[in-house]
Amino acid sequence: MSAYGGFALFRLAGAAQDKAFRLVQHDQLTSTNDEALTRAKEGDAGRLWVVASAQTKGRGRNGRVWSSPRGNLHASLLLIDPAHPHRAPELGFAAGIAALHALREILSEDRRLAIKWPNDILHGGAKLAGILLESTALPDGRLACTAGIGVNCGLHPGDTPYKATDLTAIAGQPVAPETVFERLSATMAHWLDVWAGGAGFEAVRAEWLSLAAGLGTRISVARPSQIIEGVFRTIDGSGRLILEQGSGQVAIEAGDVFLGPPGGIAATAGG
Repeated sequence: MSAYGGFALFRLAGAAQDKAFRLVQHDQLTSTNDEALTRAKEGDAGRLWVVASAQTKGRGRNGRVWSSPRGNLHASLLLIDPAHPHRAPELGFAAGIAALHALREILSEDRRLAIKWPNDILHGGAKLAGILLESTALPDGRLACTAGIGVNCGLHPGDTPYKATDLTAIAGQPVAPETVFERLSATMAHWLDVWAGGAGFEAVRAEWLSLAAGLGTRISVARPSQIIEGVFRTIDGSGRLILEQGSGQVAIEAGDVFLGPPGGIAATAGG
């Protein structure tokens, strides 16, 4: 049954099944990320997708609320020791690429899709999907990482400080979260292989830059104590945003990105 009418029936793509990914699904959870990390603490081996038809306490970066109604996709991928801890944040770039390619397949290779640093997916400048990475150290010293992915399939919030959209509005016909998840499970399996725990990050970086929103334009980055402006030149080998200013280049590890001056389209990843 579709998520629009009750408990959704999600399934993994064959390519994901072939690579030993697994799936658990729920009608409702507080958060798919929380459920994934709880399973990790209970001994789950990872490569596990946790999907829910609805979340009651979905969240984005910095504890922001992530709207999680039925009709949208709420999914988290749990990985155990996917990379050395200092390389684990690179997972977000691989996940962003995977999400964009899955959405392109659904939207007939629509080139208006783009990634906004670090891993929000935009369509025509409006937010369509977000990704939240979280991790925890397990008692045995291993690292549990989860990539929470939220996609606006049938609905999008109207009270956000940035433009938002959904797949149904773009496509002009219903797009079910089950359809999105199956495509995503395949593209994620592929891009995790490319990333290879960090060994393939240069290929991931090159692909990410080819999909980047605002590259070569003047953008703003809001941080807790300041707003930094400059021309978005690239991301470096560790995924930091590189801005060109009159005095030279600035590397930024975290912040909310605005395309254009402050008050434009902000990045607020969620999952």
